[in-house]
Amino acid sequence: MMIDLNRIHGIKESVEEKLNRIYGSEKGPKITERVIRLMEKYKDVKGPTKQWVDQQDVMLITYGDSIREQGKAPLQTLHGFLKEYASDILNAVHILPFYPYSSDDGFSVIDYTQVNSELGDWGDIQRFSADFDLMFDGVINHISQQSEWFQRYRKGDPEFSSFFIEADPDEDYSMVTRPRARPLLTPFDTKQGRKYLWTTFSEDQIDLNYQNEHVFLAVLEVLLFYVKQGMRFLRLDAVGYLWKEWGSPCIHLPQTHLLVQVIREILETVAPGTIIITETNVPHQENIRYFGNGHNEAHMIYQFPLPPLTLYTFHKGDAKHLSSWAASLEPTTDDTTYFNFLASHDGIGVRPVESILTEEEVREMADKVREHGGFVSYKDNGDGTQSPYELNINYLDALSHPDDPVDLKVKRFMAAQAILLSVVGVPGVYIHSLLGSRNDLKGVEKSGRFRSINREKLDRKELERELRDETSLRHQVFVRYKELLNIRRREKAFHPNAMQNVLFLDDRVFSIVRTSTDRSEQILVCINVANQPISIRIPDLPAEYEWKNLFTGEPVSTRYGNREVSLAPYQVLWIKGKRIGYGSHSWPSL
Repeated sequence: MMIDLNRIHGIKESVEEKLNRIYGSEKGPKITERVIRLMEKYKDVKGPTKQWVDQQDVMLITYGDSIREQGKAPLQTLHGFLKEYASDILNAVHILPFYPYSSDDGFSVIDYTQVNSELGDWGDIQRFSADFDLMFDGVINHISQQSEWFQRYRKGDPEFSSFFIEADPDEDYSMVTRPRARPLLTPFDTKQGRKYLWTTFSEDQIDLNYQNEHVFLAVLEVLLFYVKQGMRFLRLDAVGYLWKEWGSPCIHLPQTHLLVQVIREILETVAPGTIIITETNVPHQENIRYFGNGHNEAHMIYQFPLPPLTLYTFHKGDAKHLSSWAASLEPTTDDTTYFNFLASHDGIGVRPVESILTEEEVREMADKVREHGGFVSYKDNGDGTQSPYELNINYLDALSHPDDPVDLKVKRFMAAQAILLSVVGVPGVYIHSLLGSRNDLKGVEKSGRFRSINREKLDRKELERELRDETSLRHQVFVRYKELLNIRRREKAFHPNAMQNVLFLDDRVFSIVRTSTDRSEQILVCINVANQPISIRIPDLPAEYEWKNLFTGEPVSTRYGNREVSLAPYQVLWIKGKRIGYGSHSWPSL
């Protein structure tokens, strides 16, 4: 749809005010004029048809070549497989960086505007977007040293002379927040001599200098180009590190938040319905700042405490920490929600639970991950010490000991996934969770990187053979996952903005009540996180609702709480109430 030029010019004053705060009142108006011209250039893009998310939105997280097939472009294989096997259970796909890259499995981008020829081309992406809403990665904190931008910098091209951050290696950088145990600066030989450049994540990922407005404008055009190519969701990778300033931690600076706000305002104007998700693997209170005022910054933020808290919960058979954390979550606005996940292409970050779990509890979880065949990555603390940063393991294996029987692995794993699908927000399901994959130790041995343990490449024919085999782990996980997703996507009480109330029924049970935004439906969730049968007493169900078990379809009496309810090990209970009358019942936090 073509956007009215009046709509574009209508945000000029607002954009200019923010750019003045970032770049100063002398540069701000000039940058704004260039922004407006860029928006006019992309005014005829075909934006999303859906303006916000609902319970139908379930996103698969995957690499473009997670499934391979001989003689076919991987993007075509992935598209075909998902269309055949999963179009009824998910509507969105996050294709991890599919651009040409030099390292880090795609996150050292060589060219933002091209599709990696080993995966396919833009035609494949556009065809994919006709069947699924797509999330693209904006890997805009850094770029590969093999990129044209960096090569032109090294050759002394004046247009790129300040695209990167030059620094003095003799200065004190102890204040800078370090996500990984690697040097902050990397030396490079250039036409102007040896330069030390800022490389937050690796020597092959050169940080961009957003103090140079030309960097911002170049990146903005890339993001508008992505909308044109079929993007609905934009994931801003490592966005907290965008702006660097001497004498600061160089993370979450005010200019970073303003840049996200400007990007949102521009994309929402050109392509209404485009949704921005910020990826900031940090403690919760820092993370939620990216909601801004609830209407002007990220539409969604990654819910990073959920993966380690859920893992810890099942390791201990105790939901106290998880329940307390869930009860502490701030309600979101109608324009925002959480993006939930348990597994992803990365490991399980533990920084987000720094204020929730003790150091000893984190160490216990890390020890258990090693017992289950995984690894632990560390970060520098700035004082010469290191602490766990990430647990590298397949999530199914993280939950269960290798010697556990298959049926126990499946029950425990699916109980964990049910938590993901029950809590407030939009669920992101990693492809290896949906397909019941295991630790890929051969991948780690081949790449030398711990994160490869959960990035296996699957042969489509072999995968389909395993999915047909009713005795296989893959089949059992996939069938159970489909059952959960099919139910979830029908229920408006699982809308991302539906209210959530935590019930403290028993330390071994994670229990919440979700209430639809129009209050016409409720779902009571009870999940046994322990490997033992337990009995719990549930409060009487509100009489103004008619209740039934969503798995069996059987009616449930409103006097449910007058008797003990038994839960088998790792049993998931979803009980739905549909309003048939009026009342003022409120759920107690017992």
